[in-house]
Amino acid sequence: MNPLTSELWSPYLVGFGIGVLVWVGFLLSNKAIGCSTAYARSFGMLEKLVGGKEVEDKPYYKKFVPKIDWEWMLVLGVVIGALISSILSGSFKVETVPQVWDRTFGSSPILRLVGAFIGGLLLGFGARMAGGCTSGHGISGTSQLSLGSWLAFIFFFVGGILTALLIYGGI
Repeated sequence: MNPLTSELWSPYLVGFGIGVLVWVGFLLSNKAIGCSTAYARSFGMLEKLVGGKEVEDKPYYKKFVPKIDWEWMLVLGVVIGALISSILSGSFKVETVPQVWDRTFGSSPILRLVGAFIGGLLLGFGARMAGGCTSGHGISGTSQLSLGSWLAFIFFFVGGILTALLIYGGI
């Protein structure tokens, strides 16, 4: 079976690939992989378009300069890679209200959009407050044996389990 046309990939193969990506990231840039900073930089670039160059004077954007960098390209690569994979596997489809959401919260696309927007804001805020996201802490931080990343990773799993139980009716 060709993994490029398969809808489900081996978690062992994917885990190995992500591990290699972490090694290559450290080797080429001496930085850990992560995604949440790219979103913060993107917001800064949008803010710069609207508000002008004074955005660069804000303390947050002095630390996380609004620019396209390798993390930004990583996020773009994830999106493009997921699109290509879904097309090759024949599983690509546009869905305004996923079945799981419909069964739990109803079929309103507006409610789904509002829920996704609020959830995205909360996740982004939480990731920046925690100094990283699941890829930054869960992959790169744990591979460096960072205690803070291991704690964050544990709570990611606890939160994910509780959310799945909530959505699938276990709570």
